[in-house]
This record gives sequence, C-alpha cells and structure tokens, in this order.
Amino acid sequence: APAMITLVTRGEPGPDQEALLAQGVQFRGPMYSCLAGFVEPGETLEGAVVREVFEEVGVNVGTVKYMGSQPWPFPHSLMLGFRASYDHGDIVCDPSEIMDAQWFRRDDMPMIPSNISIARSLIDDWLHNN
Repeated sequence: APAMITLVTRGEPGPDQEALLAQGVQFRGPMYSCLAGFVEPGETLEGAVVREVFEEVGVNVGTVKYMGSQPWPFPHSLMLGFRASYDHGDIVCDPSEIMDAQWFRRDDMPMIPSNISIARSLIDDWLHNN
C-alpha cells in the first residue's frame, strides 16, 4: 500500500502560520515530525490524508495538496507527501500512535528530523535494490 506523510498547517501564510507536528509512539525521544500513514484499498490519496490526520490527532483538514514523492524502502513502497490546511477541531492524540502533538510556529520549532533521514532512505533503497 502507498504510504503518505502530511504537514498540516493553520493560519494565513506568513510568520504567524503554524504547523502541526507530532511525536510518534514508535520514536522515543524529543523528535517531532509530520503525520504519516497508509492508504487503504478503495481510498483516494486525499481521503487517506483526511482520515489519518483525524484518526491520529482528532483534527479535521480541508484543502489537501500533493507535494511530491520519494522511494520508501520498508516495505518497498512509495511515500507520498502532502500539505493539508487546518479546518477545525482540537488536538486529541490516539495514544496507540501519537505520544504528543502540538502546533508550532516557524520561530519556535521543536527538534525535527534531519535531512539525513531522507538521504538515508534513498541510500538504503539503492543498496537493497541493486
């Protein structure tokens, strides 16, 4: 199944816009990242984004915009990236998936994944498929 990863934002573009970032239960430590999940059979990509965001953090999103993709080696799949705009709802984390989720301004960001994470996935994909 394709995997999707989504950055949810709220507010008008500019310094006051906020991004919704979460700590997944599978990643111990202070790292916050985007919400991610898998597309279910019979579901559109946009539908998967809306469903996963609601299931994981209880927030409803409106506009969903495709941003790009990258190979994702485990399992051999494709990770599809999206931006989604906040519509309504308060954060309520699914405790089986999310330890914490918060809105962050650009000037007050938590620890986020380094560029190495994308590079590493591309290298691993190359290593395992050559």
